[in-house]
Amino acid sequence: MRYTSCMRYVVILFLVCILYSLGAAAWYMVKGEGGERMVRALTIRVALSVTLFLLLMAGIHFGFITGKL
Repeated sequence: MRYTSCMRYVVILFLVCILYSLGAAAWYMVKGEGGERMVRALTIRVALSVTLFLLLMAGIHFGFITGKL
């Protein structure tokens, strides 16, 4: 029970960071500063997404996340 609520907060934190990074990339693109800063923000977003996916798979494998609602 403890790990499930902890995992919930970790997943929410990751999603917020992913959305922030995506918004930062959009801001750099609209502002005209595209280039390197936008690519860095998108790279961070992809890395966070892959990390979240792996974290979810590990959580399911080790039983921290269950299929029951």
